[in-house]
Amino acid sequence: MRASTAAVPSHRPFDIAAVRGDFPILSRLVNGKPLVYFDNAASAQKPAFVLDRVREFAETSNANVHRGLHTLSTLATDAYEAARHTVARFLNAPDPAQVIFTAGGTDAFNLVANALGQSIRPGDEIVLSEMEHHSNIVPWHFLRERLGAVLKWAPVRDDGTLDLEAFERLLTPKVRLVTLTHMSNVLGTVTPAREIVRLAHDRGIPVLLDGCQASVHAPVDVADLGCDFYVATGHKLYGPTGIGVLYMAARWAETLPPFRGGGEMIDEVHRDRVTYGKSPQRFEAGTPPIMQAVGLGAAIEYLNGFDRMDLVRHEEALLRHAMDRLAGLNWITVQGTAPGKGAIISFTMEGAHAHDVATLLDQQGIAVRAGHHCAQPLMERFNLPATARASFAFYNTHEEVDRFIAALVRTRSIFA
Repeated sequence: MRASTAAVPSHRPFDIAAVRGDFPILSRLVNGKPLVYFDNAASAQKPAFVLDRVREFAETSNANVHRGLHTLSTLATDAYEAARHTVARFLNAPDPAQVIFTAGGTDAFNLVANALGQSIRPGDEIVLSEMEHHSNIVPWHFLRERLGAVLKWAPVRDDGTLDLEAFERLLTPKVRLVTLTHMSNVLGTVTPAREIVRLAHDRGIPVLLDGCQASVHAPVDVADLGCDFYVATGHKLYGPTGIGVLYMAARWAETLPPFRGGGEMIDEVHRDRVTYGKSPQRFEAGTPPIMQAVGLGAAIEYLNGFDRMDLVRHEEALLRHAMDRLAGLNWITVQGTAPGKGAIISFTMEGAHAHDVATLLDQQGIAVRAGHHCAQPLMERFNLPATARASFAFYNTHEEVDRFIAALVRTRSIFA
């Protein structure tokens, strides 16, 4: 058996060279050039610690979880539930039973939409913002199409900030849910989540926060936010794909009806009746993403090996450096300049389509994303077909930003 290299990392100071050495993929070449990976908002890279932990689990403990009486099932269950406790601490959830593992962030939104949808009536309103990701839009459209729900849209100002006054005016007695991003995947805007929750709760309205970006870039405390639901996803948190997290406040974890039916989520099943288990099992029908959860737990352990604020400050410095350099390019327009925004830059180049920009950057070894970023209502708001997007992680460097700027200048010369 291969010896495990997946030891729990100890607290260590932030050193960018050492950090980059933890991520094997960062040393590869793309189109003959050293990789500059600026597509982190879509999916982050994985440290060797996570890769080793997943491999070790597969080699030593792979089995189905819960109710198995044999040794491997016990080991797998312990690892799976340990990951849940790790996530609960990461989000400061009061009880691990309030942490539901899902197949991803999108699956978490669909779980809430389908469970709450069982009580939706025609004319009930759901409040979103113009900057939501499609995963936090389409499930609510299902309720509009199938049950007669009405979607209301909080506007975004020209600088990318949420119009909080306009949002508050949308909170009518008909609103059954507020569901907003905590940090925009396109603009980097960090919304005033605590104030959003307060305004909604003052009117008895529950709040779901999309934390798929925010949980990556800064510490999150769901107890302090006071939200009813919070969504995060593993592959942006330096963990595997196929794993998401849904936090539910206690009253929802105890009362919300299940979404999927099958094994594990039941208490008893008979020919004429069925009773359901408690949270979290009630919401985790079937075989869960066991190996993925173990990988996510490892990713959070890896992050916890650092002072998170060291990572935050590094990303903030990267963003400032990039914005300062871009300010000198009068043929680049940055979309979203909200104060305190996260390390995401969406931009357009004069005379060039975003897809062409991304393709030419890739030829120079630089990975950015181009398109509507699963946020078409936001593109419509800014009257844009697409943008290119550079998004940073704590393993990125100032030198990579400089390479990115130089590549933009070379790309511009083709269209000028």
